Amino acid sequence: MALAAVSLGACSEEGLEPDSIFGPEPGVVENAFDAWLYTNYTRPYNITFKYRLEDRETDPQYNLVPADYTKSIALAKMTQHVWIDSYIELIDSTFIRTYCPKVLFLVGSLGYNDGEVVLGTAEGGMKIVLYNVNAIDPDNLNLEMLNYYFFHTMHHEFAHILHQTKSYSTDFNLISPADYTSGSWVNVGSQQALDMGFITPYGSSEPQEDFVEIFSTYVTRTAGYWNSLVGSAGAMGQSKINQKLEIVRDYMLTTWGIDMDVLREIVLRRSNEVLTMNDLTTLN
Repeated sequence: MALAAVSLGACSEEGLEPDSIFGPEPGVVENAFDAWLYTNYTRPYNITFKYRLEDRETDPQYNLVPADYTKSIALAKMTQHVWIDSYIELIDSTFIRTYCPKVLFLVGSLGYNDGEVVLGTAEGGMKIVLYNVNAIDPDNLNLEMLNYYFFHTMHHEFAHILHQTKSYSTDFNLISPADYTSGSWVNVGSQQALDMGFITPYGSSEPQEDFVEIFSTYVTRTAGYWNSLVGSAGAMGQSKINQKLEIVRDYMLTTWGIDMDVLREIVLRRSNEVLTMNDLTTLN
């Protein structure tokens, strides 16, 4: 106690500088891309599109890197074309303005956690995070890669927002009640998942993921791909997947006016159109 008193006394005699050694954070200077995002996302849809890495927007359990500037421009254009404009074409712009997330946040790297690879997250219908932006090569686009990491993820996360806004029938949860694996889904193989009645291994994690995986896989893949995938499952798996699909179809159509077959035609066409877009890295 005596030592502490001496130390405190010494500090009081020395005094403190009135100014912090840490200066204020410099303000972000907006650039041409920021202006483009305001025109194409914020003003028409009230979406804040963030491509700069902000600690408060990230999960501290992941080691992440910022998204590349040019690749962020490319993804912003592809997201607009394949996701936003698909729903506008199918329904209208009011639908997107009403139900779209208010924040889209890009991360350059993937998020790894105990063997899981995070491709995207949705937070309470307000924010969608897209990872692995730096893997995009605007000069050599690969549709399979774009679909796996981004297009599928966009529709997956948006489906979460929709069902969090208006619930789907609980009958869906009764089809595979004992088969969900929680975090152990990483140990489930693709064929095993199909035989269990899940369209993807991640769908086996829990009912809500099962629901949105069916939706996002269906609308981002051709009818031939879907039929081949389901046809490769065992008889019980096929039956369960088809039962789930019918519930997802009915929910999307009766609750939101989304005909999944028509949406799939739009999404597939727009996905292929991305490959011929020659201005992905410019702000035209």
